[in-house]
Amino acid sequence: MCSHALMTVVCVLLPRFELLVAAGGHAPLLQGPAALAPEPGRGGTGGAGGQLVGEVSAAAEAFGVRPGMAMGEALARCPRLALVPPDPAGVADAWEVALGRLEGIGAGVAPERPGLACFESRGLHGLHGGRVEGVIDAARRALERPARIGGGPTRFCALAAASRTRPGRGGRRPRPELVTGGEDAARAYLAGLPVGLLGLRAQTVALPPALERLGVQTLGELAALPRAAVADRFGAPGLLAHDLARGRDEPLRPREPGEQLHEALELPESAFGHQLEHALGLLVDRLLARRERRGRTLRSVAVSALLVEGGTWRERVTFREALADPVRMRLALSPRLVALPAPAHTLRLTVERFGPPVTDQRPLLDEAAAVRDARLREAVRQTRTLAGPDAALRIVEVEPGSRVPERRAMLAPFADRPRRPGSRPADP
Repeated sequence: MCSHALMTVVCVLLPRFELLVAAGGHAPLLQGPAALAPEPGRGGTGGAGGQLVGEVSAAAEAFGVRPGMAMGEALARCPRLALVPPDPAGVADAWEVALGRLEGIGAGVAPERPGLACFESRGLHGLHGGRVEGVIDAARRALERPARIGGGPTRFCALAAASRTRPGRGGRRPRPELVTGGEDAARAYLAGLPVGLLGLRAQTVALPPALERLGVQTLGELAALPRAAVADRFGAPGLLAHDLARGRDEPLRPREPGEQLHEALELPESAFGHQLEHALGLLVDRLLARRERRGRTLRSVAVSALLVEGGTWRERVTFREALADPVRMRLALSPRLVALPAPAHTLRLTVERFGPPVTDQRPLLDEAAAVRDARLREAVRQTRTLAGPDAALRIVEVEPGSRVPERRAMLAPFADRPRRPGSRPADP
C-alpha cells in the first residue's frame, strides 16, 4: 500500500533539548565535550557512583559518556568534560513555546517529555498540501530549530522513525522517515531495530540493558518471545515493550491548550526564611488579583527561581483541590522553598493549569457566622444597658448525665466575647 492515508502519527524529536537550553545554544557545545550537571537539590544518586549526569553532547558521547552515568565515571572517561548547570525553568519555558508553535499549525500535541512530542497528522493534510510531507514541513518551519521528525502508524513506530532521521547535508532539509501501513507494517519496520529504542519511552527505559544481557538484541526477537514469559520476567513494563515491538501502542492523548500566567519578584541576595515566605505571599496575592484569572481557581502552579550562582530551580505543585484561597496556597507552597539549592535573586510563580470558577461557599458561611455573632453581642450589650447585667443569661451544662433535670444545666452570665472556631454557640 503506497498511500500515506494510514500513517497518522507524527513524532517530533529535538535531541539534547535540555542541554541546548541550559548551554544557550549549539555554539558552546562545539567548544568541547559537555554534559548536563546533576540537578541540585534532587535526591537521585547513583549509589556508590554518586550523582548522575543528564544529557550529553556528541563530543562527550565519543568518549563513552552516556546520559544517566555516574558523574565520577563520566569524569574518569572524559577529564575535560564540562558540566553545564541545569536550567529547568528555562527548559519549561522553551518547551512551552515549541508546543505552542506546533499547535499553531493545527496539531493536537501530546507531549511526553521536553524535546519529544507526537500528534495526529490525518486531519491536517488538507491544511498543508494534502500530504503528510506538507504537515512535516509545516512543523519544521514552525519550530525554527533543527528537529528529527518521523511518522508511522503508532506512536512508538513514529518515534523510532524520527530517531533514525539524519540531518540533511549541504544545507538541504533532512528527508523524514515515514512508515506506511498498519500494525503489520509497524512490526516489520521495527523487527530489525535494536531494543535500545525502548529507552526512549519513560515506561520502558530500564528494560534495554536487561534484555541485552539475556541475548535479546532486536525488537523482532522481543516480539517473538512468548508473552507469558515476558510478563513473568519484566511485569507490566515488559508487556508494554512486547506490544510496542509487535506494532501496538496506546492512543495519543493530546493536551488541552491553555493559558499561562506568571508573576516574578526580584529578591535581595540575603533573602531567606521569612523573607522568602513573604515574597511568595506577595506573588500569590498578585497572581490571584490578575484580571486574566477571571474568577477561576488554580489547580497546578510552578514555583521557580533564578539562582545567584547560575542556573535555575523549579518545583511543580498540584493542589489536592482547586484553590483560590491565598492562605491555603501559601501553606501548600511555603514548604517547597526549603528545597532551594542556593540563594536566589528572582522568584517566580506560574499558573500551569486552571480549575473551575470559585464554588467554595465555606468563606461565605464563616462570614455569615461572624456577622451573626457580632449582631448577637450588640443585642446583648444593649439589653444589659437597659435592664441590667442579669438581663441576658446563657445555659451551661453541669452534669449532662444526671437524672435530675435541675442538675443538668445552670444559668450563667452571657459571655460577651467572640466564640472560638468549632465551639458551640452560647444560648441567651
